[in-house]
Amino acid sequence: PPASRRPTRVEELLDGRLMARLDHLDVVSRKIFNGRIQGERRSKRRGQSVEFADFRPYVPGDDLRFVDWNIYGRLDRLFLKIFLEEEDLSLVIAVDTSASMHWGDPAKFDFARRLAMALGYIGLVNHNRVSLVGYGGDQPLRRLSNLRGRRRTHEMGKWLLELEPGGDADFDGAMRNIAMARQGRGVMVVLSDFLYKDGFEKGLRYVAGRGFDVFAMQVLAPQEIDPLAHGMSGDLRLVDLEDEDAAEVTINGAVIQGYKKRLDAW
Repeated sequence: PPASRRPTRVEELLDGRLMARLDHLDVVSRKIFNGRIQGERRSKRRGQSVEFADFRPYVPGDDLRFVDWNIYGRLDRLFLKIFLEEEDLSLVIAVDTSASMHWGDPAKFDFARRLAMALGYIGLVNHNRVSLVGYGGDQPLRRLSNLRGRRRTHEMGKWLLELEPGGDADFDGAMRNIAMARQGRGVMVVLSDFLYKDGFEKGLRYVAGRGFDVFAMQVLAPQEIDPLAHGMSGDLRLVDLEDEDAAEVTINGAVIQGYKKRLDAW
């Protein structure tokens, strides 16, 4: 798409109306994690906090500071107060910046950045630790780490606006580097078209194996989802944006039917 159509201001990534709607959402992990610092994420792990959870009978060796003496006065039995412990949740958002993402109308790359901005904002307003990673191309991983709080929203938006798409996508290598460099535990969201010739399973296993609760969100252009509806028909020469591999194809109903089946399976 023309460069003039690409977002150039933070407000174009996330406007005020959408922010107001996102204020009521939160990121929830399917797993319970032990955070490195006291945080805002309530867990099922029992510990010391301000939020009461339950009672249990006292057993020798328990900390007497947590005995409920009111119950002892009424029942003449010792019970311990149990609290829910607040744990820190880390939210990592990985954005594919390879050349294949800069295609379509609207471009997949711009949609992925808007999606990353929205997800990151949800994490910030809920006081999660938010980190973003851009991967793909000839550059090393680009990182923005450990943001917390609504006031970091503009900083996150500026970082996303400065990302540029291009080059090949070494998905396995990128996921391996993210897995090795990670701090703490938490939720990881990967935003990509996932159109990798070598597959994506190995890369996702790297991050899942390191304790991340991984969500993969596939971003496709309208032209990829329904080529015929967007004027792609007849005899075409298709060229891979990343390795320049070319294929001569004739687009007709049967070809599109087979293509959609393979796309759904992928």
